[in-house]
Amino acid sequence: MKPKTIFFSIVSILVVASAAWFLSTGKSSAQSDILVSPQRGDFRVTVTTTGELQAINSIQITGPPDVQAAYIWQMKISNLVAEGTVVRKGDFVAELDKSEINNKVKESLLSVQKLQAQYTETTLDSALTLAQARDELTNLRFAEEEKRILFEQSAFEAPAMRRQAEIDYERAKRNVTQAKVNYVTKRKQSIAKMQAVSVDLQKEQQHLAVFQRVSMEFTIKAPADGMVIYAREWNGKKRVVGSQVSPWDPAVATLPDLRSMESVTYVNEIDIQKITVGQKTGIKLDADPKKILSGVVTSVANIGEQRPNSDSKVFEVKIKINEADTTLRPAMTTANEILVAQKKGVLSIPLECVHTEGSTTFAFRKDGGGVVKQQLKLGLMNDNDVEVLDGIRDQDKLYLSNPPEPEKIQTVMLAVIPSAPSAAKDTLKK
Repeated sequence: MKPKTIFFSIVSILVVASAAWFLSTGKSSAQSDILVSPQRGDFRVTVTTTGELQAINSIQITGPPDVQAAYIWQMKISNLVAEGTVVRKGDFVAELDKSEINNKVKESLLSVQKLQAQYTETTLDSALTLAQARDELTNLRFAEEEKRILFEQSAFEAPAMRRQAEIDYERAKRNVTQAKVNYVTKRKQSIAKMQAVSVDLQKEQQHLAVFQRVSMEFTIKAPADGMVIYAREWNGKKRVVGSQVSPWDPAVATLPDLRSMESVTYVNEIDIQKITVGQKTGIKLDADPKKILSGVVTSVANIGEQRPNSDSKVFEVKIKINEADTTLRPAMTTANEILVAQKKGVLSIPLECVHTEGSTTFAFRKDGGGVVKQQLKLGLMNDNDVEVLDGIRDQDKLYLSNPPEPEKIQTVMLAVIPSAPSAAKDTLKK
């Protein structure tokens, strides 16, 4: 290779390296020299959450109300109409598994038949026992009559014979008296036995009637006109075919009143202190993002809960929808923007401009041809910007990122620069 060619190659490499260094340095300088001006205007603080629509008023479709009287504690849904089905009063909604209640009906029916046979047997035994007692009493009366005749005839007999006839007559009378008492006792015994069997029979018949009535209630029908929406279990899952229903949580589905809706949302424990009843809310539907609704917070839970798939505690918040819209349906997902606070004429800067060093909050402010660390007094803060109460003016220029060698930049405390004129109208709306 010729020396001239080598020389031009070395020069070219140096030129390319210099250009690359210049571009990277210029780009870095451009990035660090991005300046922004404070903005003055309305300032809003909001909390954004995701919610789910539900009807404020609804009619529950429940399982059998007397199921506890049938000694049944768990019921499985074996059939259920599709969610969203429009039904009329009396239409079929769901069917519960009848295997357990049918077994109870069969067992109770057998018990009733057994007790009926036992009642009949007791009745016959009592009739026979009392008939025998009556025959015995009749025979004793005849014997008494015979002894009386013999006693009267012994009037002309020897005293010993007359005494014997008298004793026999007294014994016969005593036997009749004792037989009468025994008959009354046996009659009471028969009545008691029949009553005992009758009580058991009536009790089992009542059980059978309850089982049969509850069995009919395992076929669940709509209590009113409406749209069927599946009920939710304690863990938030919807009840479907195969789900369990208990006497303590008997809801299978609901018939919501679509004229009045609310969004149920959950706010994390960091933001819940900002939420109060009466706050205005903007609501968007995931199904129709162009539709914007308004609402108001009507309920804020006092106790947090652990939601599924969530590591932090959240608090339930209910937001009533102001508009009546026929397109709204339960379980629709909503994006809620709760207005926590609002001010007019506020001077604000992006959060990226704010830095902290120890207990001092500051921003890098352009000062002529240099840069200073300007201490700030801040106010309200939202997701993007922060209100500045003192420290900068409308015409100031602030750095979005750290300038070179920030540790060497002088700090200007609030006492050095007069406070900016307050043009803000503090009309805080909560």
